[in-house]
Amino acid sequence: MMQSQAKVVIVGGGMMGVGLAYHLAEEGWKDTVLIEKGELTSGSTWHAAGQCPSFISNYNMAKIHHYSNMLYPRLEEITGQPAGWHGCGGIRLATTQEEVDWFRHVSGFSANVGFHMEVIGPERIRELNPWLDTDGVLAGAYTNMDGHVDPSSACNAMAAGARQMGATIIRRNRVTDIRRLPSGEFEVVTEQGNITCEHVVNAGGCYAREVGAWVGVDTPITNMEHQYLVTEALEEFRDIDVELPVMRDPATAGYYRQEQKAGLVGIYEHYDAREAWESRGGSPEWDAENELFEGDIDRIAPWLEKALERMPIFANAGIKRVINGAIPHTPDGNPLVGPAHGVRNFWQCCGASIGIAQGAGCGKYLAQWMVHGDAEINMACVDPRRFGAWADADYTRVKSFDDYEHMFETPLPGREILAARPNRVTPLYEKLKSKGAVYTEVFGWERPKWFSLDGREEELGYRRNNVFEVIAKECRAVRERVGIMDLSSFAKFDVSGSGAGALLDRLTANKLPARPGGICLTHVLSAGGRIEGEWTITHLADDLFYVLSGAGTENEALDHLQMAAGADVTISNVSDDYGMLVVAGPKSREVLAGLTDADLGNAGFRWLSGQEITVAGVPLRALRINYVGELGWELHVPMAQLETLYDAIREAGEPQGIADFGVYAVNSLRMEKAYRGLGAELTNEITLIEADCERFYAPDKGSFSGCDATQARKAEGIATRLVYGEVNATDCDIHGGEAVMQGERVVGVCTSGGYGHATGKSLAFAYVDPDVSDDLEVVILGERRPLALLHEPAWDPTNARQKA
Repeated sequence: MMQSQAKVVIVGGGMMGVGLAYHLAEEGWKDTVLIEKGELTSGSTWHAAGQCPSFISNYNMAKIHHYSNMLYPRLEEITGQPAGWHGCGGIRLATTQEEVDWFRHVSGFSANVGFHMEVIGPERIRELNPWLDTDGVLAGAYTNMDGHVDPSSACNAMAAGARQMGATIIRRNRVTDIRRLPSGEFEVVTEQGNITCEHVVNAGGCYAREVGAWVGVDTPITNMEHQYLVTEALEEFRDIDVELPVMRDPATAGYYRQEQKAGLVGIYEHYDAREAWESRGGSPEWDAENELFEGDIDRIAPWLEKALERMPIFANAGIKRVINGAIPHTPDGNPLVGPAHGVRNFWQCCGASIGIAQGAGCGKYLAQWMVHGDAEINMACVDPRRFGAWADADYTRVKSFDDYEHMFETPLPGREILAARPNRVTPLYEKLKSKGAVYTEVFGWERPKWFSLDGREEELGYRRNNVFEVIAKECRAVRERVGIMDLSSFAKFDVSGSGAGALLDRLTANKLPARPGGICLTHVLSAGGRIEGEWTITHLADDLFYVLSGAGTENEALDHLQMAAGADVTISNVSDDYGMLVVAGPKSREVLAGLTDADLGNAGFRWLSGQEITVAGVPLRALRINYVGELGWELHVPMAQLETLYDAIREAGEPQGIADFGVYAVNSLRMEKAYRGLGAELTNEITLIEADCERFYAPDKGSFSGCDATQARKAEGIATRLVYGEVNATDCDIHGGEAVMQGERVVGVCTSGGYGHATGKSLAFAYVDPDVSDDLEVVILGERRPLALLHEPAWDPTNARQKA
């Protein structure tokens, strides 16, 4: 008889669900039940090609991949079950200089992640794969610690390990519903009975959208058809003793490798991609199992031909079989791993288009998050709450198609993916676009990145490019005159009621402003003291607080507020109700003074204070604070009147040389002020102590989330610390992920950087070993460059300009 109680129920028995069950048991949560409607792996896992690359552009995704690649070779030893690991390594080919720079960038952080990578030339590539045609190839990214795995074997080996550690796995039992009980627990309804549990995990694979819908959670995935083929046995492979590395080739839009004594070729077509079960709206039948679609060689023929040109021996072999199966894709290509928005203890572990490579790593770090409240790596890139209600079914489908069709495109800095855009816009969108605004997307919002005043387009790459001088002019406008920017994308909340102050005090680490008009910068901490959010809180009235957070954290901030609020607090998400203009620079007071009766002087409007005033006839919330480090204001205005306000300020600012600026300039300006970035310097990996943010931590104010853990960290000492410095760079700057070296020892990692146009310095943040301070170098595109630590901001260290 099936058990009726459990701590955790995982819905779905593919690589993601089984990987989580294994690691939950390893972390001590043995009262976990995984329920699979068919056999384990019978969804999209069993038919996958099993590729396990170390090479991936995202630093934290690389950690997920690397962990999987370290576990799979050990699974048989740990569990007694073979995992089918082939540690043959992999090579990705580059045919442009920009791709070579990308390889050097990834190579720069590989040592920090833990995998070995070399950028090798055509001759070395041919040594490793003598049958490859290297015509036009400039270099290869060679990773020798990865390879491929038999998906079913690896999944079943982890399942065996999970059972051995105490987890329960039930097959042939379909979940039909999930209900939230008045107690806050869940009732998972199955064909064999119901289970009450504290946590539910959606590991539904291709069914994940339907599973999430049972509890009112939208799961942004699209199931795509993906094809690979296996050739007949090749004479050339008959007597070789060393397996060829897996080859990845952007020119062929796919991968190819040795499969026993045959060849295997997988293709991601650049157009005419197909959604799985398209006639059913992309959803499989509930009784589907081990389902494949009819192969369609014609659809992938243009890229298959290029692959056969690269590996001519494949062209002479017959095709033994074509595998065409469903794989889920998300709008940005990363999996959904973490808490679902709005439903406490409902977790997502799905949406992995590279699920075999990511299954074990996602399971490990999600298990840490669930059990301990924190993962040891930055989870922002996989957190399901990175998508909001704007990521509806139509948006998700368009974005997922684009992600599939550009799977092998080089993700160069500045690259904009225009599919399904624009989505979330302000009334200024068209006006600024007509003035040359080049937009970037964050949490669905369009916000200006830079302004092309002469029609130029950005030449993408890791080195300083043709917009470098444009950004310099935008920065000079802010530093020397006055700049204006539409930064309406901030997440914005009104927190009101008799319990509002007490709620915010419990949630955040800094002291709240005691009187109306005060502003504080504060942080939301986990129970373990790790940084979960950064908020700017303005005390607008006795029982009204205005809370601001970064655009990408809107859902996380709302969850923190709503899940902690009692009946004496009202939470209003006003993110779409208010637009926001930044007006900053030494002449900003002069520009605004002619548009308002409010006293903007220091006596009437001090730095770090907020007031409700009228500007150009528009009532608004004015905050004397900004992220660029100059005299200035954030003007939070009803969205419908944003354009009216902008026009008035632009007209009033013409005599002072007012200029539009974008987020490229903001990054340069904030680096000069040594302002930390949420998601870069401030992440769930570290506490305020490591981040050198102790001034925002007030242990004497009373109990708050993470207080005891932060005090403990301070007492016991830190394993890493944040530093800020100047890089002796030439034509490229820090992007994040670059290794910090002291001699031949890796002692840290860069988190973000940029060129300070007002100071003429290339600046960077990095986390380093606590005992290092000199003789440091950073690895930028394969070159070691000196890093000199700075002990104060490069620009205006006393904040005299902001207080002017």
